[in-house]
Amino acid sequence: MSYSNHSSPLPFILTGIPGLEAAQFWIAFPFCTMYIMAVLGNFTVLMVIRADASLHQPLFYFFSMLAAIDLVLVTSTMPKLLSIFWFQTHEIIFEGCVVQMFFIHGFSAVESGILLAMAFDRYLAICRPLHYSAILTGRTIAKLCLAAAVRGIGLMTPLTCMVSSLSYCGTHVIPHSYCEHMSVVKLACGDTRPNSIYGMTSAIFIVGLDITLIAISYALILRAVLGLSSREARLKSFFTCGSHIGVILLFYVPGFFSFCVQRWGQSIPVHLHILMADLYLLVPPMLNPLIYGMRTKAIRERVLSLLRQ
Repeated sequence: MSYSNHSSPLPFILTGIPGLEAAQFWIAFPFCTMYIMAVLGNFTVLMVIRADASLHQPLFYFFSMLAAIDLVLVTSTMPKLLSIFWFQTHEIIFEGCVVQMFFIHGFSAVESGILLAMAFDRYLAICRPLHYSAILTGRTIAKLCLAAAVRGIGLMTPLTCMVSSLSYCGTHVIPHSYCEHMSVVKLACGDTRPNSIYGMTSAIFIVGLDITLIAISYALILRAVLGLSSREARLKSFFTCGSHIGVILLFYVPGFFSFCVQRWGQSIPVHLHILMADLYLLVPPMLNPLIYGMRTKAIRERVLSLLRQ
């Protein structure tokens, strides 16, 4: 069977987790639980920050952006994934596949930019505290968030357009739980090297640049913290950065693993790779509200006060 996306392309078939088809029904239960926790956690954070004027500060604005992005990421993938696991609805129309790909890769790139902005926020708070309010004004915060969004979506839009312009022949079965870029490109006939090169270059540019700048920020922060004379001040500074470092590791480490395995990890079992890729889009959005919310006193106290009512 062959088809071309230029003339009524046939739907793709998402297999779920190849090799674990018999267990997918039961795997869906913890996945659903984590999805509900992610939605409730991020939605709660957004509502708390919006309602409490004392939280209208730069760090919490960035945190709100992070929560909104996480809601987009889990909602663009998990409902379809759960329907595959529970109801065997494997088909996804071509347009739906491209839209899902756009949301996954585009908003992941935006999230990387927001994490970089949050590192800049921590740098100013610890290394330039006297200039913090003057530099991180509302206008500056809006510009940083807009820059992260324009860069991420701007770089990922050509990627999805290039996928849409390909012709597809042979199998239309995607050995994945969602429409990941390389998994779709591998089904195309013809020369797909431009797609692969652009996808890898964009990923390296975004992640490489952001990780480098984040590392520089924290190197400067570490130098400033170690220079503090008070042990209590050093511990407080490390504590304020601990949540952000945890979120950074949670976002980049599994993503880097999935990226490398997709391209060079032929020796790694497929089901392990797909399972890790699924959890990559689910676990960080679930844990981010806990890491930031529960370790941030203002958010924690506000949530507890709401629960007592």
